[in-house]
Amino acid sequence: MQYNITAPTKLNTSITLPASKSISNRALIIYALSGGNTLPQNLSDCDDTNVIIEAIRYMPDVIDIKAAGTAMRFMTAYLSVMRGTHVITGTDRMKHRPIGVLVDALRMLGADIEYVGEEGFPPLRISGRQLTGGMLEIAGNVSSQYISALLMIGPVLKDGLELRLTGDIISRPYIDLTLWVMREFGADAEWTSGDVISVKPRPYQRRDYFIENDWSSASYWYEIVALAKDRDATVRLTGLMDGSKQGDSVVKYIFSLLGVKTVFESKTTGRLQTVTLKKSNRCVPRLEYDFVNFPDLAQTIVATCCALGVPFHFRGLSTLKIKETDRIEALKKEMLKIGCVLKDANNSELMWDGIRQPSAAETPVIETYEDHRMALSLAPVSLRQPIVINNPNVVSKSYPHFWRDLQIAGFTIEEKSEA
Repeated sequence: MQYNITAPTKLNTSITLPASKSISNRALIIYALSGGNTLPQNLSDCDDTNVIIEAIRYMPDVIDIKAAGTAMRFMTAYLSVMRGTHVITGTDRMKHRPIGVLVDALRMLGADIEYVGEEGFPPLRISGRQLTGGMLEIAGNVSSQYISALLMIGPVLKDGLELRLTGDIISRPYIDLTLWVMREFGADAEWTSGDVISVKPRPYQRRDYFIENDWSSASYWYEIVALAKDRDATVRLTGLMDGSKQGDSVVKYIFSLLGVKTVFESKTTGRLQTVTLKKSNRCVPRLEYDFVNFPDLAQTIVATCCALGVPFHFRGLSTLKIKETDRIEALKKEMLKIGCVLKDANNSELMWDGIRQPSAAETPVIETYEDHRMALSLAPVSLRQPIVINNPNVVSKSYPHFWRDLQIAGFTIEEKSEA
């Protein structure tokens, strides 16, 4: 299936964002470890969250987390400390996404985990039991989800967990988000130095918990305002928090460089608010940025810069190689369709010199590579030129009602069968 997207000439809309997937997935694991009987409120309705809900609710012998990388990592640690034997598996792509670093770390803590297929990759057979815990070292430049998975089981380990991160530490805001949610449920968990996190063996407390909406999803609306030709373009987003612990809330600062200003409904921090996005009509002539702490925003910013004609040099993209697809290669291929020749370096950098070449097709057909963020970040480019999105339903992984929200904002979406 394909969506042919036509953008509106005027933009003035209010959008209810999905709940934060990052907070939802952490809160669910912690809720389950607390033995709670009331699910957190305002959970994300995306695929990644739904597979965790199903898994912790029914605990089947075989748990299929489909394409949800977060669920694979978090559930692997969770199952290691829960009684019973389970096999955890996923899509073909998931079976080629490495998990050896996390398995090795859990085995160091005494976990009973076997590879069902290829060494270092899912599926896994996990026999859960009480783990002792203690001191553990892990490289700081691995996926922060490995680190978060280990931290979240820390309070239920007999001796707690002292986690030392070696080398460079990437995606630190996601680690901080995990620690914040853990403390919301009563955990004693904190950085005790620049590279050591201590988690005391103090059980989680059961509590009611409400989840704020998603700053990652907000990024696509920032992109829409940035690309809108309507100088009065306005988008109101509900349920966000000023001073949010979500790392991707940095999007408001990045887009201030790309012509979008953010106005909170009040100056009060720490509560859910409506955020209004407007054009500032001030845009940098060139953008350099290190995404080491915010890799999920990279596709959105790349697409925005290419559509605006802003040359860039982006660093800190090493984890993009092992996401739902190789996002560096995917961006190079799809940006070429709109005339932008991207170059990469060191498996962690993307550059564009701002020079365009003629597009191969008048209406480019954008491939999504089974990657939700390819669809979400490329759809707004329709504000600058007609585009078609292949396999648009992939957005269900994180933002299921994205296409409906685009229609609310005035976009026209025509469904087509793939040629």
